[in-house]
Amino acid sequence: MPAKYEIFRSDRNSQYYFRLKASNGEPILQSEGYQSKAGAENGVQSVRQHSPSDHYYDRRTSVGGAPYFNLKASNGQVIGTSQMYSSTTGREIGISSVKTNGPTAPVEDQT
Repeated sequence: MPAKYEIFRSDRNSQYYFRLKASNGEPILQSEGYQSKAGAENGVQSVRQHSPSDHYYDRRTSVGGAPYFNLKASNGQVIGTSQMYSSTTGREIGISSVKTNGPTAPVEDQT
């Protein structure tokens, strides 16, 4: 299965989200909520634009010590957040996957 973006609407809060899934089906980047589907679609376009460049990745560590990353836009706003990883190597593999798949993955609209 190739990598893909999924746009969906939460039953819990009626907001729209997108996630980028790797070819193994695991989510590698998740957005924050958007009030409209167009907002989520714009978020996907922002990932496509920013994901190839390493300087847009903010490598972080959670309070519990788990490595993760945020992908940020040119204005510094977070576009998406990764899952928590068990190692910094895992985090780097996740970043590499977003760099590879982010610019061209197709979008699946689940709304």
